[in-house]
Amino acid sequence: MKSIIYAFLLLFIIKVNAQVNVTYQKPSKEILDLVDVPLAPSVIMDANKSIMVFLYRDAFKTIAELSEDELRLGGLRINPKTNIGSRTNYYNNIKMKSLSNKNAELIQVSGLPENPRIANFTWSPNQMKIAFTQTTTEGVELWVIDIASATARKLTDAKINANMRDVINWFEDSESILVKMLSEDRKELINTSEAIPTGPTVSVNDGKKAQNRTYQDLLKNPNDEHNFEQLALSELYKISLNGDTLKWLETDMYGSITFSPDGKYVMVNTIQKPFSYLVTYGRFPSITKIYAKNGMEIAQVLESPLLEDLPQGFMAVKKGRRNMSWRSDKPSTLIYAEALDEGNPENKVDFRDEVFQLEAPFKGDGKSILKTINRYSGIQWANDNVAIAFDYWWNTRNTKTYIFNPSDASQQSEIIEDRNYQDVYANPGRFVTKRNEMGRSVVAIDKNNNSYLIGDGYSDKGQFPFVDKLNLKTKKKERVYQSAYTDKLEDIYDFDVDKNELLVRIESPSEYPNYYFKKLRNEKLTQLTAFENPFKAIQNVHKEVINYKREDGLDLSGTLYLPVGYDMEKKEKMPMILWAYPREYKDKSSASQNTSNSNEFISPYWGSPIYWVDKGYVVLDDAAFPIVGEGDNQPNDTFRTQLVGNAKAAIDAVDSLGYIDRNRVAVGGHSYGAFMVANLLSHCNLFAAGIARSGAYNRTLTPFGFQSEERNYWEAPEVYYTMSPFMHADKMKTPLLMTHGIADNNSGTYPLQSERYFNALKGLGATVRLVMLPKESHGYRAKESILHLLWEQDQWLEKYVKNK
Repeated sequence: MKSIIYAFLLLFIIKVNAQVNVTYQKPSKEILDLVDVPLAPSVIMDANKSIMVFLYRDAFKTIAELSEDELRLGGLRINPKTNIGSRTNYYNNIKMKSLSNKNAELIQVSGLPENPRIANFTWSPNQMKIAFTQTTTEGVELWVIDIASATARKLTDAKINANMRDVINWFEDSESILVKMLSEDRKELINTSEAIPTGPTVSVNDGKKAQNRTYQDLLKNPNDEHNFEQLALSELYKISLNGDTLKWLETDMYGSITFSPDGKYVMVNTIQKPFSYLVTYGRFPSITKIYAKNGMEIAQVLESPLLEDLPQGFMAVKKGRRNMSWRSDKPSTLIYAEALDEGNPENKVDFRDEVFQLEAPFKGDGKSILKTINRYSGIQWANDNVAIAFDYWWNTRNTKTYIFNPSDASQQSEIIEDRNYQDVYANPGRFVTKRNEMGRSVVAIDKNNNSYLIGDGYSDKGQFPFVDKLNLKTKKKERVYQSAYTDKLEDIYDFDVDKNELLVRIESPSEYPNYYFKKLRNEKLTQLTAFENPFKAIQNVHKEVINYKREDGLDLSGTLYLPVGYDMEKKEKMPMILWAYPREYKDKSSASQNTSNSNEFISPYWGSPIYWVDKGYVVLDDAAFPIVGEGDNQPNDTFRTQLVGNAKAAIDAVDSLGYIDRNRVAVGGHSYGAFMVANLLSHCNLFAAGIARSGAYNRTLTPFGFQSEERNYWEAPEVYYTMSPFMHADKMKTPLLMTHGIADNNSGTYPLQSERYFNALKGLGATVRLVMLPKESHGYRAKESILHLLWEQDQWLEKYVKNK
């Protein structure tokens, strides 16, 4: 009898704890009709805004596409058969339209390949052609479009190596292209799943500190090293549009390739050995050389070592030359920076970085042209006497903008902006640029020495994008345009200083974003696109940005959606989904700023909670979840307290409006938002259920920093422990749905994080479901996966929230 009872109990335990075998499911019709819709095309334009090119693609990949061969090596994900990134987004059609004729029709580009899988679009210098790659089942081909005739033709067979960046580079004559071709010296790849080991994998350290983030897709053994090298090897060929082919450089592991503005020189970066098992290929050793356009070597300008042991801190950089680039307003001048603090943010210095320029023939040391107080982050060039430089410092959230004379280092640079870069209300905007005679972007300056800035226009009264005029001599500003829309959003994409004309995109909650030219003189609009709203089922839902306060007085906001057909007078109390993502700040003023806009088009994407307005839910999307640490205090020192305070304030705000049953509120988030969800469900009783996607739950598994935490575990063990939901799994009393891509590539969010957290919760008796999505990375791509995800979320919400 005892044995029978024991067998029955064992059978019961096995059944309760067994895996649930589920095939891919689809959500209810209300959600499915909003997901399975065609995408409007992306658009690109030539520099003169005379041609608009429409690029079409499917909204999702298929699980079959994600199941193609994939090798994960050194931070790359490569299809070893086709020799291109295995997660590449492809376009499947191209059309174009003349913008000089307002009555012009949309033209189909003819001659496109069958079953197009198009990527790597690159305009020719004269803007008369576009080169692109086409991925076939056998490999990658080079194609080119002639703009005048709107025709495409193939230039090479499927021999392109698109595994690394800078696959296509045009020569300055617009008649030939420098491309990476598969190396004839490539050896056979090793099947690592079948290879017999020749010995153990051994890693050593000579006592140096090497505090690196928990990168994924790293090399793991000599077989991986072999495969990475073979896939990185290319030969450089000059391919002419008339069909001529010329080998330009012999086999090497080519990384970035860039022509000088005048096209006479080429900067070529090659990856070197030894490889690393700790960092991705961007920190492998490399050599940078300058070649003449005929392939003759001119000079070696940079040799970078393996970077495994940078100093601690987000502002740490390597010693020696870095950020090497071409000066865009000069024919062939190199620019680079060097750290004056030895790359160590702990060292106290007056200037962090020094910027140099190096003229042809690129020998010896460069000439100093600027020093920056913070870490150098780039220059926008204008002319011989004017350039705009930028720096930043993460620890203080400070950024500075400098104006300086690159031809005279004796003239002291002038700081024209000195601000907190998280202070979006004070953001002066970006400088308007134009295309110079060499085809490069430079700061646009009119005959009166005025430059122009385009700003997003966030303020405490709403968002009103603007154009400011800045006199570079007097430094006085004048506003020349500000959007006046209160029921629409007008994004300013560009400003043509010579034509006094804006390129804008206008949208509203129910109007799909479309492009227009706008004359500043009379604000006359010329419509360029006419994309239709594909989400008509939710186009009339009530949407508003609500503002409210946390208990400590901090101003918060979120975008509120009411269910389809909701009666705002009757005010029936509905279930709610709160969706958020925590963000760290160093001051309360920046943390309280509102960047939500109720006039944005209502456009649900694969991970959006907005679908559920068609299922009777109130949705508070993008709810503000600031985590503030002022002065010497770090944000994460009070992470949990502020997290719960944000959640309570959000629920209280919507509840006070009379729309929700506060006992039926779900919380959801992705990545760091999933980490937020697990913490909230462990440390408060505000929610009926939670959805956590692709999160990390045990911070001791990311011991050298995570998100915006740069202290390591041994410096702040209590912070790591207190913030880790895994350490508090015994407090979980709320139903939690967890999902994770099995092929997650994001730093720190290993699938193991979800698996171990699920096992802990299961062992402690929590109500929890873990859905591991095959082939998916940190963001989900396959249509089958996304439809199933929405089904899982819908089932969870119906059971544990709506019908609680």
